[in-house]
Amino acid sequence: MIKDITIGQYYPGDSPLHRMDPRMKIVVAMVFIVAIFLVKTWWGYLAVLLFFLLGLFVSRLPVKFMLKSVKPLLFIIILTFVLNLFLSPEGNALFQWGFLRVTDRGLEMAAMLSLRLIFLVLSASLLTLTTSPIALTDGIERLLSPLKVIHFPAHELAMMMTIALRFIPTLLEETDKIMKAQMARGADFESGNILRRAKAMVPLLVPLFVSAFRRADELAMAMEARCYKGGSGRTRMKVLHLARRDYIALTAVAVLVALLVLERVFL
Repeated sequence: MIKDITIGQYYPGDSPLHRMDPRMKIVVAMVFIVAIFLVKTWWGYLAVLLFFLLGLFVSRLPVKFMLKSVKPLLFIIILTFVLNLFLSPEGNALFQWGFLRVTDRGLEMAAMLSLRLIFLVLSASLLTLTTSPIALTDGIERLLSPLKVIHFPAHELAMMMTIALRFIPTLLEETDKIMKAQMARGADFESGNILRRAKAMVPLLVPLFVSAFRRADELAMAMEARCYKGGSGRTRMKVLHLARRDYIALTAVAVLVALLVLERVFL
């Protein structure tokens, strides 16, 4: 399961999506996430699916690698589906056993909310997989730079967010190593019920926290050794600039939002 978590990872490539300006990628991703919440019909979900498949095709990412991002959240998706399936009293009854009642409206809502979660995870993964941590930091900082007039720490916030995102794969790799070391000494993380498995994971927390604090201390010392003083006066090797592909992506997501708004109004 740990190997399947792709959040925070960067997949190197030279696709048009990789070469996009990180500011525009963040904006397009945020607008796409907002567009997902506008969907109310299956035609809307079909439009969202086609837009995502277009982005996946342009990014040239392996489909199996993208699907890995959904696997760790499969339990939450299934739980969302089941809760909405049995807790939606509206609609015509399709099945009833005791107090459990499944309606056609409940089935539709459960499927739509599950798809919404899947699209949210896939869109976030597509952003992080095609954007390096440095580019992501620059993009977030430039988008937040207008807030500097009110003394908002845009650079520091962007740096903290990116470091936290970047350390997710590192901590997952460290967790996998600790689990294998403890399994070699007789620990069992796979058998038993959910409570027993959760209890077996407790011995992982202490060495994992120790490793996280040690890496944080090493990172702080490395930044101080390189005379890091924050965002004031810093220059960049690569200057961000918008290209034609960025405006094409913005136009495409704007068309998607317009279609979803029309679909929501008229359907």
